[in-house]
Amino acid sequence: MNDKLVFLGLLYFVQGIPYGLQSSLLPVYLRGAGHSLTRIGFTKILYFPWVLKVLWAPLVDRVGTKRRWLVGTVSGLALTCLSSAALAPEAHIWGVAGTLLAMNTLASVQDIAVDGAAVGLLKGRGELGLGNTAQVVGYKAGSVFAGGGLLAVIDVAGWSWMFMLLTFVYAGVALFVWGAPVLDDETVRGQQADGSKKGGQGADAVRPWRVWRKLLAVPGTPWTVLYVLTYKLGEQGAVTMFPLFLLDHHMTARELGFWNGVIAMGFSICGSSLGGLLLAQFSIGALMRRVFVLRTISMVFQSSLLTVLEPSPLMKGMAVLSMSVQHFLGGLITTLTFTTMMHCTQRAEESIQATHYSFLATLEVLGKLMFSALAGGLVDWFGFQVAFLFFLTLSAGTALHVWTATFTGALREHQQPK
Repeated sequence: MNDKLVFLGLLYFVQGIPYGLQSSLLPVYLRGAGHSLTRIGFTKILYFPWVLKVLWAPLVDRVGTKRRWLVGTVSGLALTCLSSAALAPEAHIWGVAGTLLAMNTLASVQDIAVDGAAVGLLKGRGELGLGNTAQVVGYKAGSVFAGGGLLAVIDVAGWSWMFMLLTFVYAGVALFVWGAPVLDDETVRGQQADGSKKGGQGADAVRPWRVWRKLLAVPGTPWTVLYVLTYKLGEQGAVTMFPLFLLDHHMTARELGFWNGVIAMGFSICGSSLGGLLLAQFSIGALMRRVFVLRTISMVFQSSLLTVLEPSPLMKGMAVLSMSVQHFLGGLITTLTFTTMMHCTQRAEESIQATHYSFLATLEVLGKLMFSALAGGLVDWFGFQVAFLFFLTLSAGTALHVWTATFTGALREHQQPK
């Protein structure tokens, strides 16, 4: 089991690097250069490959091996970072955008392959909880490394050295995956062998609507689809805009890189880790019901801070506390969500499991991406206070949706003893 966790954690770590660069480093850089919140919000379009990944997920399912897809995509990320080291972001803003678009494309394909491997490798509720903890923690650690750590030192080390470092990181992981014995596991090889032998899958490859019917027919999928599209809406708006509010009124870019990019994300990792431990002791429905209510309360507290515009040590401390609590609860919710998604996927036929999970993961990204792109415009048009009231309403609505499902809907069965 330890080999599986290390393998998955490392791959999700490098997968989180593009997200950290774009979600933490790029907005602070653009805001410091004087760009509007609306324009910063529209940079979320660079995440678009994550929305499209469901289109090529069947290809990853049926062609080649998981090892080859992983080595190929991680090596491509290394080459992309190597070419990006020659860019000057001040003079080549479109080159920077192209770099992030290419990294997101490669990382989205890598995600399909590693998710497919994870579905085959993880067995039982205990392994699912720990495996999804490794997934979320690894991804967020990569985000912290790129968006917090590199943001804190980029003024000293420079853009070129930063991307040279990322080149060596990706190259090392590609070599590790090439020789990783965990991919020789009989479960993964058996899944691939079955997929290549079933005659009906050839027909599915040329008739994709059959695959879509199979995906939606998996028990629990309709509720899970609605949930993953909406569960992060209010939180995502707050997490995206509150740091920029602090940048305008209370913190420098370097302070924000440390407190939001490192400390708050550290709390997010703690929350994700705790989620895996709690799943081994309690039902997922009971956990989700309580945590979503706590998240709504934390957003009430964060929204109240928007009335304070004068800088002060007390305000800065309250802001750090607010971001830390919000990230902690967000990390906990993310682990519970990905466990719910994987539990749903394991009910599907093995031949479509990677595609099914990629379908759910794509919708999860789509929900966050669309709202993140609009959040900046909402703040520009209506101001921080009105926009955060809307974020709070969305969060409360999601809490009600989850609360209802734990008693009468799809989450009810998760509360039964296993």
